[in-house]
Amino acid sequence: MISADDRLAAGLAGEAGRRLLALRAGGGDPDAMRHAGDRSSHEFITAELARRRPGDAVLSEEGADDPGRLRARRVWIVDPLDGTREFGEPGRSDWAVHVALWEQGGLAAGAVALPAQDRLLSTADPPPPPPPRPDATLRFVVSRTRPPEFTTRLACKTGAEVVPLGSAGAKAAAVICGEADAYVHSGGQHEWDSAAPVAVALAAGLHASRIDGSRLSYNQATPSVPDILICRAALAGTLLGAIRSVR
Repeated sequence: MISADDRLAAGLAGEAGRRLLALRAGGGDPDAMRHAGDRSSHEFITAELARRRPGDAVLSEEGADDPGRLRARRVWIVDPLDGTREFGEPGRSDWAVHVALWEQGGLAAGAVALPAQDRLLSTADPPPPPPPRPDATLRFVVSRTRPPEFTTRLACKTGAEVVPLGSAGAKAAAVICGEADAYVHSGGQHEWDSAAPVAVALAAGLHASRIDGSRLSYNQATPSVPDILICRAALAGTLLGAIRSVR
């Protein structure tokens, strides 16, 4: 059942994305544009959440972490601009906006906007699970700047092609939309990097876990997520086994 929170997450991510597109279209110094994008998107999303969900806590990449969120029943986990580096590079579309809701122990809603791709993925309208791609070669999306070393061994073991992309949201979206088979990362992230992508992936019927197969946890005292695997559910067992064998 689609909730008002699902719709709010999608609406905020979509509108923040439109604002970021307008900012980017104005051009200017890339570093100044990146800074302005992070700040303005954070300010817009957090102001809207304060107005529309005043009793909820917020954990945002661009905001100070309030320890009171650990006692909260509902926490919005936000990355106002995921892939800031790519946002400042002309022509790149692998950047995103993440808005997720954690409620009483689990992810309850989420949205990933990819404005430069004119794409909005959310728990308000989750896509169906992607079918296997027609060619036999698996495709793994990995970090463009920090690809985990073991993915080379994993790709060799499974005969996969490794595809580097920018933001975590863009990598997850490639799997959710069937353009890649798995997103594998190790070496550390923060909760805001993956909360919204994982919420959407799970709603779409995909597998999402740590790379040892354990559950992903959010609203933790230290908001870090050491590693992640998002893939088609049918591949999870095979990939988790292959990861164990090459690490």
